[in-house]
Amino acid sequence: MVKIGAVIIFTAIIVSMAAGMYMYTQYQTNYITSVAGEIVTVGPVEYVITFEGTHKGSKEVVPENTFVKIGITAKNISNEKTRLTGGQFYIVDEKEQKHKAVYGEFSSKDLFIEWLEPNKPIEITTQFDIPFDEEKQYKIIIRPQKEQSTVDTAVVCITNC
Repeated sequence: MVKIGAVIIFTAIIVSMAAGMYMYTQYQTNYITSVAGEIVTVGPVEYVITFEGTHKGSKEVVPENTFVKIGITAKNISNEKTRLTGGQFYIVDEKEQKHKAVYGEFSSKDLFIEWLEPNKPIEITTQFDIPFDEEKQYKIIIRPQKEQSTVDTAVVCITNC
């Protein structure tokens, strides 16, 4: 009787460990690396990220350092509309520090919140306020929206790749 109980407990432990490992692998972030100008897919959206240069802002919004501007072409490849926001994009410097996108109305293409219709690409821009050095490497991280249900995250090198 004791042997049967021990076998049942041991089996339960093994099954729970296997289930835990399965769930861990299902929800672990999958990093996709790319370089500027290449198509990278994160969930239901195809992106092409380009480095558009730097600028000093506008009369209303002045950076603490320098604005690094990126171009974003986004295409929804699913059958349902999906949301795109500036909060999905981060720039990473050589020290691996992440910086959020800065919202401002620098042009009619600036990203705040956009709804992507299926198979209708859009071209937008966003910028990041960072101490920019043209000799260093910078990467853009693209994270999916929660409702996009994907573990994919893209890392796109934009300078000195």
